[in-house]
Amino acid sequence: MNSTPKAFLQIKSQYSNFNPTEKKIADYILNNPQELIYSTISQIGDKLKLADSTIFRFCKKIDFKGFHDLKISLATDVVKETKNYGTTQILDNDDEAIIINKVFEATISVLNDSLQSIDPKLIEQAVNILLNANQIVCYGNGGSGVAAMDAHHKLLRIGMNVSSYTDYHMQLMSAAQLTENDAVIAISHSGSNINIMNALDVAKKNGTKTIGITSFSKSPISKKVDVPLNVVSHETEYQFEAFASMVAHLTIINVLYINLILKRKELSNIALQKMRNAISYTKI
Repeated sequence: MNSTPKAFLQIKSQYSNFNPTEKKIADYILNNPQELIYSTISQIGDKLKLADSTIFRFCKKIDFKGFHDLKISLATDVVKETKNYGTTQILDNDDEAIIINKVFEATISVLNDSLQSIDPKLIEQAVNILLNANQIVCYGNGGSGVAAMDAHHKLLRIGMNVSSYTDYHMQLMSAAQLTENDAVIAISHSGSNINIMNALDVAKKNGTKTIGITSFSKSPISKKVDVPLNVVSHETEYQFEAFASMVAHLTIINVLYINLILKRKELSNIALQKMRNAISYTKI
């Protein structure tokens, strides 16, 4: 995996945590990448009415060495990124056909960007934690609760000791009973859900291993868990990026699921056959 941070991915994944000045810089980069590539830091500062040092600090915040490093990253894939960026913003005069296209394009874009940002080594760490856990508990609230239940469903199919909780009190109660031999999968689009963070704190006091699936790499939950698995979210006015990110979260869960099947193939196949036999009676 290329260790050089990609400018657009870094900005999109951290955008919700930026302050107003940082969002001003981020918006300029996203909307004017070609112009930025051929400008000096002072020229950009003059356009935005910001000090050079403010722009330099922004570059450092998104994990670049400086402004020149940011420009090099932009230049490597600016053609692809500028082709995609801005096509999914919903406008008041968009008709049904355009909205269909934009929603699908937004989801595809999130999946493509997330594919570039996921570190296989972190997936390997998460899989090993799950393989060695006596029990696995999945937490999520709201839309992320759907992803938590999907993780529960998939892991149960292959015979793993798993449960899921979407109620805050139940999350706290279950976390209190966990041990160092257990594992938590915490799912949150924003990565800053206070209920999930509190449940993680309780679990971590017991030495429980924790895996986080969020849409923002610098979020509190990403920093709190042992293994952060972050997708990329694109901010939009109508907030359908949360849906696109949930599709990416479900994809990460599927990646873990497939890896677990392959790591414990015989046990998984036995469990899958038992499951198929049991539910066969529900079909006509």
